[in-house]
Amino acid sequence: MSILQSELRAALAGSDYEIVFVDDGSTDRSAEKIEPAPNVRIVRFEKNTGQSAALYAGILAARGQTIVMIDSDLQNDPADIPRLLQEISRGGDLVCGYRAERKDTITKRLTSRIANFVRSRFTKDRVRDTGCTLKAMRRECAAALVPFKGMHRFIPALIRGAGYRLVEVPVNHRPRRFGQTKYGLANRAWRATVDMFGVRWLLSRRLNYKIRDS
Repeated sequence: MSILQSELRAALAGSDYEIVFVDDGSTDRSAEKIEPAPNVRIVRFEKNTGQSAALYAGILAARGQTIVMIDSDLQNDPADIPRLLQEISRGGDLVCGYRAERKDTITKRLTSRIANFVRSRFTKDRVRDTGCTLKAMRRECAAALVPFKGMHRFIPALIRGAGYRLVEVPVNHRPRRFGQTKYGLANRAWRATVDMFGVRWLLSRRLNYKIRDS
Protein backbone atom coordinates (compact mmCIF):
# COMPACT_ATOMS: atom_id res chain seq x y z
CA MET A 1 0.00 0.00 0.00
CA SER A 2 2.82 2.42 0.80
CA ILE A 3 4.33 1.93 -2.67
CA LEU A 4 0.95 2.42 -4.35
CA GLN A 5 0.27 5.53 -2.29
CA SER A 6 3.62 7.04 -3.27
CA GLU A 7 3.02 6.27 -6.96
CA LEU A 8 -0.47 7.77 -6.81
CA ARG A 9 0.88 10.96 -5.25
CA ALA A 10 3.48 11.25 -8.00
CA ALA A 11 0.97 10.60 -10.79
CA LEU A 12 -1.57 13.09 -9.43
CA ALA A 13 0.82 15.83 -8.34
CA GLY A 14 -0.70 19.24 -9.00
CA SER A 15 -4.26 17.89 -9.09
CA ASP A 16 -7.04 18.21 -6.55
CA TYR A 17 -7.74 14.62 -5.56
CA GLU A 18 -8.60 12.20 -2.80
CA ILE A 19 -7.57 8.57 -2.39
CA VAL A 20 -10.04 6.02 -1.08
CA PHE A 21 -8.38 2.77 -0.04
CA VAL A 22 -10.66 -0.22 0.43
CA ASP A 23 -9.39 -2.76 2.96
CA ASP A 24 -11.42 -5.77 1.88
CA GLY A 25 -10.76 -7.80 5.01
CA SER A 26 -7.11 -8.39 4.16
CA THR A 27 -5.09 -10.44 6.65
CA ASP A 28 -1.66 -9.09 5.61
CA ARG A 29 -2.13 -5.83 7.57
CA SER A 30 -1.41 -3.83 4.44
CA ALA A 31 -3.81 -1.08 5.54
CA GLU A 32 -1.45 -0.27 8.41
CA LYS A 33 1.14 0.89 5.85
CA ILE A 34 -1.11 3.66 4.55
CA GLU A 35 0.22 7.09 5.43
CA PRO A 36 -2.52 9.28 6.98
CA ALA A 37 -3.32 12.48 5.08
CA PRO A 38 -6.28 14.89 4.81
CA ASN A 39 -7.11 13.57 1.34
CA VAL A 40 -6.76 9.88 2.22
CA ARG A 41 -9.63 7.75 3.52
CA ILE A 42 -9.94 4.04 4.26
CA VAL A 43 -13.06 1.91 3.89
CA ARG A 44 -12.69 -1.25 5.98
CA PHE A 45 -14.62 -4.49 5.44
CA GLU A 46 -15.31 -6.81 8.34
CA LYS A 47 -14.34 -9.74 6.10
CA ASN A 48 -13.29 -10.32 2.51
CA THR A 49 -16.28 -10.14 0.18
CA GLY A 50 -14.57 -10.09 -3.21
CA GLN A 51 -13.29 -7.65 -5.82
CA SER A 52 -16.71 -6.46 -6.95
CA ALA A 53 -17.72 -5.50 -3.42
CA ALA A 54 -14.44 -3.63 -2.88
CA LEU A 55 -14.79 -1.68 -6.12
CA TYR A 56 -18.43 -0.84 -5.51
CA ALA A 57 -17.78 0.32 -1.95
CA GLY A 58 -14.94 2.51 -3.15
CA ILE A 59 -17.08 4.03 -5.89
CA LEU A 60 -19.86 4.85 -3.44
CA ALA A 61 -17.37 6.37 -0.99
CA ALA A 62 -15.70 8.59 -3.61
CA ARG A 63 -16.72 12.25 -3.53
CA GLY A 64 -15.10 13.56 -6.72
CA GLN A 65 -16.73 14.18 -10.08
CA THR A 66 -14.35 11.71 -11.72
CA ILE A 67 -13.65 8.30 -10.22
CA VAL A 68 -10.56 6.24 -11.00
CA MET A 69 -10.40 2.54 -10.17
CA ILE A 70 -7.06 0.80 -9.68
CA ASP A 71 -5.97 -2.48 -8.11
CA SER A 72 -3.47 -2.53 -5.25
CA ASP A 73 -1.26 -5.36 -6.56
CA LEU A 74 0.85 -2.80 -8.50
CA GLN A 75 0.27 -4.49 -11.87
CA ASN A 76 -1.61 -1.36 -12.94
CA ASP A 77 0.64 1.70 -13.29
CA PRO A 78 -0.66 4.91 -11.64
CA ALA A 79 1.41 6.87 -14.17
CA ASP A 80 -1.30 6.03 -16.74
CA ILE A 81 -4.03 7.83 -14.77
CA PRO A 82 -3.45 11.28 -16.36
CA ARG A 83 -4.04 9.74 -19.80
CA LEU A 84 -7.38 8.33 -18.67
CA LEU A 85 -8.37 11.68 -17.17
CA GLN A 86 -7.46 13.40 -20.43
CA GLU A 87 -9.93 11.18 -22.29
CA ILE A 88 -12.60 12.11 -19.74
CA SER A 89 -11.92 15.79 -20.44
CA ARG A 90 -12.36 15.07 -24.15
CA GLY A 91 -15.87 13.74 -23.63
CA GLY A 92 -15.46 10.12 -22.58
CA ASP A 93 -17.80 8.91 -19.85
CA LEU A 94 -15.96 5.68 -19.03
CA VAL A 95 -12.32 5.21 -20.02
CA CYS A 96 -11.09 1.60 -19.90
CA GLY A 97 -7.43 0.72 -19.89
CA TYR A 98 -6.37 -2.35 -21.81
CA ARG A 99 -3.14 -4.21 -21.21
CA ALA A 100 -1.35 -4.02 -24.54
CA GLU A 101 1.59 -6.12 -23.32
CA ARG A 102 0.46 -8.33 -20.47
CA LYS A 103 3.00 -9.63 -17.97
CA ASP A 104 1.12 -12.85 -17.21
CA THR A 105 1.57 -16.53 -18.04
CA ILE A 106 0.71 -17.77 -21.52
CA THR A 107 -2.20 -19.78 -20.12
CA LYS A 108 -3.66 -16.77 -18.34
CA ARG A 109 -3.28 -14.55 -21.40
CA LEU A 110 -4.93 -17.13 -23.65
CA THR A 111 -7.89 -17.84 -21.36
CA SER A 112 -8.39 -14.12 -20.77
CA ARG A 113 -8.38 -13.41 -24.50
CA ILE A 114 -11.02 -16.08 -25.12
CA ALA A 115 -13.15 -14.88 -22.21
CA ASN A 116 -12.96 -11.27 -23.38
CA PHE A 117 -13.89 -12.25 -26.93
CA VAL A 118 -16.97 -14.20 -25.81
CA ARG A 119 -18.09 -11.63 -23.23
CA SER A 120 -17.63 -8.66 -25.54
CA ARG A 121 -19.79 -10.13 -28.27
CA PHE A 122 -22.43 -11.51 -25.93
CA THR A 123 -22.91 -8.32 -23.88
CA LYS A 124 -22.00 -5.96 -26.77
CA ASP A 125 -19.73 -3.85 -24.57
CA ARG A 126 -17.08 -3.79 -27.35
CA VAL A 127 -14.26 -3.68 -24.79
CA ARG A 128 -11.17 -5.79 -25.39
CA ASP A 129 -9.90 -6.17 -21.81
CA THR A 130 -12.54 -5.85 -19.11
CA GLY A 131 -10.19 -7.61 -16.68
CA CYS A 132 -7.98 -4.52 -16.52
CA THR A 133 -9.05 -2.80 -13.31
CA LEU A 134 -7.62 0.58 -14.28
CA LYS A 135 -10.60 2.66 -15.38
CA ALA A 136 -11.83 6.23 -15.03
CA MET A 137 -15.45 7.33 -15.16
CA ARG A 138 -17.68 10.30 -14.60
CA ARG A 139 -19.49 10.15 -11.29
CA GLU A 140 -22.95 9.86 -12.89
CA CYS A 141 -21.94 6.54 -14.50
CA ALA A 142 -22.06 4.90 -11.07
CA ALA A 143 -25.87 4.95 -11.21
CA ALA A 144 -25.70 2.37 -14.02
CA LEU A 145 -23.91 -0.20 -11.86
CA VAL A 146 -25.76 -3.08 -10.23
CA PRO A 147 -24.01 -4.55 -7.17
CA PHE A 148 -23.56 -8.31 -7.52
CA LYS A 149 -20.70 -10.78 -7.19
CA GLY A 150 -18.80 -10.58 -10.47
CA MET A 151 -19.93 -7.05 -11.29
CA HIS A 152 -16.34 -5.92 -11.91
CA ARG A 153 -16.22 -7.94 -15.15
CA PHE A 154 -19.27 -6.15 -16.53
CA ILE A 155 -18.73 -2.51 -15.59
CA PRO A 156 -18.29 -1.51 -19.28
CA ALA A 157 -21.39 -3.48 -20.36
CA LEU A 158 -23.58 -1.93 -17.68
CA ILE A 159 -22.37 1.61 -18.34
CA ARG A 160 -22.51 1.35 -22.13
CA GLY A 161 -25.96 -0.22 -21.82
CA ALA A 162 -27.09 2.92 -20.00
CA GLY A 163 -26.11 5.04 -22.99
CA TYR A 164 -22.75 6.38 -21.86
CA ARG A 165 -19.72 6.80 -24.13
CA LEU A 166 -16.80 4.41 -23.66
CA VAL A 167 -13.18 4.95 -24.67
CA GLU A 168 -10.24 2.53 -24.52
CA VAL A 169 -6.58 3.43 -24.05
CA PRO A 170 -3.53 1.15 -23.86
CA VAL A 171 -1.92 1.06 -20.43
CA ASN A 172 1.24 -0.34 -18.90
CA HIS A 173 1.03 -3.74 -17.23
CA ARG A 174 3.64 -4.83 -14.72
CA PRO A 175 4.53 -8.24 -13.27
CA ARG A 176 2.67 -9.10 -10.07
CA ARG A 177 4.76 -8.16 -7.03
CA PHE A 178 2.27 -8.57 -4.21
CA GLY A 179 -0.83 -10.65 -3.55
CA GLN A 180 -2.00 -13.75 -5.33
CA THR A 181 -4.68 -14.14 -7.95
CA LYS A 182 -7.86 -15.80 -6.67
CA TYR A 183 -9.19 -16.68 -10.10
CA GLY A 184 -8.56 -20.08 -11.62
CA LEU A 185 -9.66 -21.26 -15.04
CA ALA A 186 -12.53 -23.40 -13.73
CA ASN A 187 -14.14 -20.94 -11.32
CA ARG A 188 -13.62 -17.98 -13.66
CA ALA A 189 -15.22 -19.70 -16.66
CA TRP A 190 -18.25 -21.02 -14.78
CA ARG A 191 -19.01 -17.90 -12.76
CA ALA A 192 -18.37 -15.54 -15.67
CA THR A 193 -20.70 -17.55 -17.92
CA VAL A 194 -23.54 -17.48 -15.41
CA ASP A 195 -23.00 -13.75 -14.81
CA MET A 196 -22.87 -13.09 -18.54
CA PHE A 197 -26.34 -14.52 -19.09
CA GLY A 198 -27.63 -12.51 -16.15
CA VAL A 199 -26.14 -9.26 -17.45
CA ARG A 200 -27.48 -9.94 -20.95
CA TRP A 201 -30.96 -10.39 -19.48
CA LEU A 202 -30.60 -7.26 -17.35
CA LEU A 203 -29.54 -5.15 -20.33
CA SER A 204 -32.48 -6.43 -22.37
CA ARG A 205 -34.86 -5.38 -19.59
CA ARG A 206 -33.32 -1.99 -18.78
CA LEU A 207 -35.74 0.92 -18.60
CA ASN A 208 -35.02 3.42 -21.34
CA TYR A 209 -36.94 6.70 -21.28
CA LYS A 210 -36.44 10.45 -21.58
CA ILE A 211 -38.39 13.20 -19.88
CA ARG A 212 -40.13 15.46 -22.41
CA ASP A 213 -39.47 19.18 -22.10
CA SER A 214 -42.53 21.14 -20.99
